[in-house]
Parts: sequence; structure tokens; C-alpha cells
Amino acid sequence: MLLDAEGLFITVSGVTSEADALFAVALGANAVGFDFGPTARQVSTSLVHDIVRRLPSGVATVGVFHSEMPQRVVQIANTLGLSAVQIEGVVSKASLRYVAERVHTVIRAVTRPQEVYEYEADLGVDYLLLPESDLHADLLAGLEVFNDPLLLRPVIASGLDESSVIAVVQNYDVWGVDALGGIESAPGVKDAVRMGEFIANARWAHDNAHVTRRTWPLDDAGRED
Repeated sequence: MLLDAEGLFITVSGVTSEADALFAVALGANAVGFDFGPTARQVSTSLVHDIVRRLPSGVATVGVFHSEMPQRVVQIANTLGLSAVQIEGVVSKASLRYVAERVHTVIRAVTRPQEVYEYEADLGVDYLLLPESDLHADLLAGLEVFNDPLLLRPVIASGLDESSVIAVVQNYDVWGVDALGGIESAPGVKDAVRMGEFIANARWAHDNAHVTRRTWPLDDAGRED
């Protein structure tokens, strides 16, 4: 199932507090992401439950999972009422199908640019995120993928900060952008000024693009609907 968005879809990921989640939304983010994996930004299900209940309607919520058992992904996503799950790390095709059949939306984070072509329709993957890491250098290695007319899945660009997001959004056909470490003062702590600049710069770049954008979803022949 595709997420509802007009224009550029902006996600602020690695949220660890209600204050950061609400501020991100107030600044214009379409979605907030919560990390359930063993990272410095890991959050509890009880905290996310409380935050999700306080978010305005229409805001998407994304649960990020790292090489997690598919049953646990589904259980957490459906218990908390998450809009989407983002799957990172090693996971089998069977596990992806299992999750996709039981949750609203699946985002698959990939480590290599060419990996974006490996996800057939029957796997149930709705979106791809490149790169899986939060390093801008890893994003630079795969930027040309975004403008490939053969690409049949919307791709979200990660590894961005308030400065680098401008050139990426202006020059590449990204469906969305994801901000994580690039707008933090410490892991899991968002810098309010940088977060605001990131969202404003991303919107400006999208409105002043140097690239023709496709309209998603495409039909089975790769044409815009």
C-alpha cells in the first residue's frame, strides 16, 4: 500500500522523544520514524505507543527493524498501528512476503544501488530506501539510480543533511527524503534549527527542480498512472 503524499515525502527518522516527533510534524514532515533495533536510537514500544497517540491524523509513522524476526515486526507494527515498516539488514524473500501480507506498507533499505532492481512485485515491497547507512558518501555512489527510467519502485534518499538535501532533490527523481543523523546534535536528539532547515530546503528544492519527475504509482508496464 502506498503512502499518501503530494509532492516530496519527508521522513524524520530516529525519533526518540515526543517533543521531537511533534516538532518535526509542525515543521512539515510527512512521517516520523522509530528505531526498534539495537542502535543508539532504539526506543521502547511503550514510548512509541504514547507518541503515536498524540500525532495529528495524516502523519505517517514508520517502524525501523534490523534483521528482525518477521513475526515480531508484524506484531509491533499492528499493535502500535504503524503506517509502515522499514526493513534493514539481512532478511529472506520469504520473510519480506510474510511481513508484506500483514502490514500496511513495506520500505526496504538497500546497501547497494543495483539492489533496487532485485525486488519483484510479489515480494510486496512498496518503497526502497538508499542507502541503508546514514553516510552521504554511500548515497553519492547510487544517485544515478534515482533517474533511471527502468526503476519500478519509488526510492527514498537517506544520508542527507540540511545542505546536501538541496542538490539531491533538485537534480534527482527522488520520491522522498529521510533525515537521520544529519540533523542531530547527538544520536537520537534532533537539532531543531537543522531539522527546520532540512525540511524547508527539501521543499524548496522540490519546487525548483532541474529534473522531470515521474508520478507514482506506475502501471505494470512501467507507465505513470
